[in-house]
Amino acid sequence: MPVLAGFATSMSLIVAIGAQNAFVLRQGLRREHVLSVVLTCALSDALLISSGILGLGALITRSELALDVAKLGGAAFLYTYAFLAAKRALRPDRRITPTDHAPTALRSVVLTCLAFTYLNPHVYLDTVVLLGSLANQRGTDGRWLYGLGAVTASFTWFSALGFCSGKLARLFARPRAWQFLDATIATLMTTLATWMLLP
Repeated sequence: MPVLAGFATSMSLIVAIGAQNAFVLRQGLRREHVLSVVLTCALSDALLISSGILGLGALITRSELALDVAKLGGAAFLYTYAFLAAKRALRPDRRITPTDHAPTALRSVVLTCLAFTYLNPHVYLDTVVLLGSLANQRGTDGRWLYGLGAVTASFTWFSALGFCSGKLARLFARPRAWQFLDATIATLMTTLATWMLLP
C-alpha cells in the first residue's frame, strides 16, 4: 500500500541522529516550546514532501548554485551551533532543568528550528528529491497516498521525540548529563558541517 510504503521510507530517513533531531531532543528535555518545535518540523516536512511530489525535486537537482548556497549556509549555521553547544559543555556546574533554566523566547526557538530544517541541503535531498520521486512512481492517485504516509511518519516521529524525551528529565537533572549531551551535539554538528563541505 502506498501509505505504508511512504510511512516506512520516511521513518527510515528521519529516525537518525542529525542536527534537527538533536535540537528537538534538547527542547523536549527542557520542556520548552515543545509543541511549537514539533509542529514546525512536521509541517515543514509536509511542505517539502508536497513540493517534491509537485515537481520541485527535479528543479533542485538541475541547479548546482542552489545546492552550493544551501551547503555553505547550512555548514556555517551548524558550525555556529556547535560552538554554542561546546561553550555550554564546558560549564559542568551550570544546571539546566525545566524549572531553573532561563527561558528562551518562542520566536528564537522557532527560528532556530526553521534554520535546522531549511539550511540543511540533505533535508531537500531526502524529502523533496527522494520522497518526491518515489511518490511520483506511484501514479497520479498513489503519489498523494504515499505522501500522506511520509507526512504521517514525520508527525509521529517528531511528536514521540519531543514529548517523550521529557521522561528523561530525572537523568538530566544532573549537570554532567547536560554536559555530555551538549558535548555530543557539538561533535555531531561539527562533523555534519565538515561533511557538508566535502566535495
